[in-house]
Amino acid sequence: MKLRYTERAKDDIELAFVWYERQRRGLGFEFLDCVENAVKPIKVSPEIYMMVHSNFRRSVIRRFPFSVFYTIETTEIVVHSVFDNRQDPEKRP
Repeated sequence: MKLRYTERAKDDIELAFVWYERQRRGLGFEFLDCVENAVKPIKVSPEIYMMVHSNFRRSVIRRFPFSVFYTIETTEIVVHSVFDNRQDPEKRP
């Protein structure tokens, strides 16, 4: 199944990447690798993670305090947010 990132999810990833790169060169790329590793099982078996809110499913990213929030649509999987778990939970998608 095809995977698509919303603009919000792309912005989430870019902001986190820049922040981690400022902390230590290369850390942003390590973050991107962890995001990719979190998304791989979603592509293979999108129903692997349970619904946590409405029709959103959540995959926790290892090593970094982020979660991938996504929905399964008719023809694609949509990543709505790569959410920093340290934020106010009310801001989740």
